[in-house]
Amino acid sequence: MTPKVPAGRMNGMDPELEAFLPFVPQGDLSDPLASRRAYAEVASARPLPDLSDLEVEDRTVPAASDTAASTAPGVPVRLYRPRRTRGALVWMHGGGWAMGDVDTEHPWAARIALDADLVVISVGYRLAPEAPFPAAMDDVYTVLNWAAENAAELGIDPDRIAVGGHSAGANLAAAVSLRARDEQGPPIRFQLLNEPSLDDRQESWSARNFTDTPWATRKLLTQAWQLYLGAVPATVYAAPARATDLSGLPPAYIATAEFDPSRDEQIDYALRLLQAGVSVELHQWPGTFHGSQAVLSAEVSQRQVAELTGALRRAMAA
Repeated sequence: MTPKVPAGRMNGMDPELEAFLPFVPQGDLSDPLASRRAYAEVASARPLPDLSDLEVEDRTVPAASDTAASTAPGVPVRLYRPRRTRGALVWMHGGGWAMGDVDTEHPWAARIALDADLVVISVGYRLAPEAPFPAAMDDVYTVLNWAAENAAELGIDPDRIAVGGHSAGANLAAAVSLRARDEQGPPIRFQLLNEPSLDDRQESWSARNFTDTPWATRKLLTQAWQLYLGAVPATVYAAPARATDLSGLPPAYIATAEFDPSRDEQIDYALRLLQAGVSVELHQWPGTFHGSQAVLSAEVSQRQVAELTGALRRAMAA
């Protein structure tokens, strides 16, 4: 039997990141409201880039009449418009589908807009457990359609719209890519999946062995999936790893962290996309853990952010 990775020092952890481990909060969603407050507090301490070259605007996208989102007043979004743009990115925050909003994602969305020269549409999708699947995915699909239909007013090319996100947000980006393909929805030029949560079954080697890694423990992931799915069985739009046909999907950039329980499902998804004829750039970051790129002082985190925005620039310039 392969020994599980101990809760203490993990062999190969990046030294700069290891120094921050005592300050990494314990991931726990047993009280979603308290977790949201703590998540927002941590997010508020993140440094902001210089916003002088960005136009930032809050809007509400009307709810679609043909989805579960029609019961909501609309989907809040925050638009980031740089002075020059290569296209648009519909961006989804992380937080286990139960935490986060456009405010907590403000530093990251602004940084991506500036570094990638993209109009970023940050989506404030509904959160679980109050609004379990498919609410968040419906909200994202509503915003994608809105962006394509209002491309001229937004100053974007409807053929240069990408989707992306981190963790649960990357799950939504992968799911909306599947849905847009299946429903002949708006063309998606590129999908950026940063440490995506893709498989509710948690049966991979990393899921079974990285049970007590920083932040994203097996307990936290189990809680997140339970809150997101509620009483509904997982479908391919909830857990994209369950999809058997990955052909015809947009090109992808998939980034994984070495000490992440979801690492192996992410690598497997990348390989299956390649085998389905989809162009994929896969970057496995050694010595990192789930969400560690938030430690911006670490050299490896700086390279991660540069690679993410570089992948977007290349995709939009092609």
